[in-house]
Amino acid sequence: MKFFNTEGSCIPEENYMVDLTSRVKKIEQEVIARGKYFTISRARQYGKTTFLYLLERTLSEKYIVLSISFESSEEYFVSQAHLAKGLRLDIGELLEDQSFSEEIIRDWKRPFETEFPMKELGGRITKLCDSSDRGIVLLIDEVDKCSENQVFLSFLGLLRSKYLERKKRKGNTFQSVILAGVYDIKNLKLKLLPDDPIRYNSPWNISANITLDMSFSAEEISKMLSEYETDHHTGMETEEVGQALYDYTSGYPYLVSALCQIMDEQMPDTLESDNRLSVWTRQGVAEAEHRLRKSVPVPALFDDITKNLQSYPKLKKMISEILFSGARYPFNMGVEEIQLGVQFGFLKEKNSTVAVSNRIFETVMYDTFIAEMAINSENSGMYWASMKIYNRFVINGQLQMDLVMRSFYDHFQEIYAGSDERFLEEQGRKLFLLYLKPIINGSGNYYVEARTRDMKRTDVIVDYHGTQHVIELKIYHGNEYNKRGEAQLFEYLAYYKKDVGYLLSFNFNKKKKTGIQEVNYQGKRILEVVV
Repeated sequence: MKFFNTEGSCIPEENYMVDLTSRVKKIEQEVIARGKYFTISRARQYGKTTFLYLLERTLSEKYIVLSISFESSEEYFVSQAHLAKGLRLDIGELLEDQSFSEEIIRDWKRPFETEFPMKELGGRITKLCDSSDRGIVLLIDEVDKCSENQVFLSFLGLLRSKYLERKKRKGNTFQSVILAGVYDIKNLKLKLLPDDPIRYNSPWNISANITLDMSFSAEEISKMLSEYETDHHTGMETEEVGQALYDYTSGYPYLVSALCQIMDEQMPDTLESDNRLSVWTRQGVAEAEHRLRKSVPVPALFDDITKNLQSYPKLKKMISEILFSGARYPFNMGVEEIQLGVQFGFLKEKNSTVAVSNRIFETVMYDTFIAEMAINSENSGMYWASMKIYNRFVINGQLQMDLVMRSFYDHFQEIYAGSDERFLEEQGRKLFLLYLKPIINGSGNYYVEARTRDMKRTDVIVDYHGTQHVIELKIYHGNEYNKRGEAQLFEYLAYYKKDVGYLLSFNFNKKKKTGIQEVNYQGKRILEVVV
């Protein structure tokens, strides 16, 4: 029986997985068959290892594939001689599994005899490719492990030189070279000595510019679930569940597999009966997401988020402003912070602006920022105000959102009524989420709807034991704008099939009128809180 896998490569015969055939064929036809060289740079756990495994398996039907990794090869990059020897040994072992004669293998494995081992390595590559009746593809994973190194640049230079010689009909070389890693080696940051300035330098400008989207679409996820449904007969609506998985993950491969794995292996055991249908629903996906974020130990992907935010303060500041203030930065990979965020898998381009790559990452980041504010910030008063009375807001297992909003108003007025306008505009939405966190922590989820987040408006969705609460946070800009806010909230309530919604307005007018009122808008009850 197949299972969902989150460790290492996924294998079609053993694991439920999205069909990657079209992507593999794209690389085979547009890169390998045309003799191009190619770079695959993707964030951690983005399905790169699985893709490379499938690519190697497919290419092996037509080509000789030499697949190596620089995962634990730091000693190779001590000198050019070390690198040449390491590659000679690694490739020599692989040749023994291919259809080469003993003479060819023996010739390749013969120790270098000159003081120029990289040049001699280049000659052996030509001789090896001349002797093969099939094109040879070199595939190197974890290629960026030692990329900040002049020896590595020499290796790239050798591959580039051989490629250009082939174009000029001056010598044979690999049919194709594929280099894979997290960082894009076309934009290497090289620092040769501790006191050297950082320089951008890479001879890998021969790499083909091929677009390869390795994220999964909702349709692809649904097709994977259809295979699972054929085996398990849960009765799920595969398109609905596939869309829910996509809504949380934006198709990030590890996150999709991790949620499915939790739903398949963990959640049925915690139900009163083996009712798998109650697991494979939109609400089941929400519960799986909650369990994933609360996993102990913390998933490596989430731990990376925390570590990288601490390591790159400018990146952290930019993401904080996007999440809490709705700031919109133009997307430009020439900006170091944006480039780093994309390489880490945190950021993506959306409508020509910078966006956090998926809802789960957003929530992990919100949790990180809020925890820091609760512990370190001088504005942590709202957190501790709700922490002292958090158990008052849940009755018979149901969150009393009306009470939460009214209590927020009271505490906000008590603590921040005299604060200046700029402070409230920058901190208002942070303070609400800070207040909300202790109330739902451990039992509920929340996320910010990215489609509506901007400098003036944010929609927060709270999911507590299967019940959704929709809260619109906005900056007050007069009654006319307020009416538009009510109309927008009504549309969202209709989408979630809810009759009650909440509108939290931050009013910075000098003659502002604060308070709480109930509004009936086209049959929907809206509790509006103005602070």
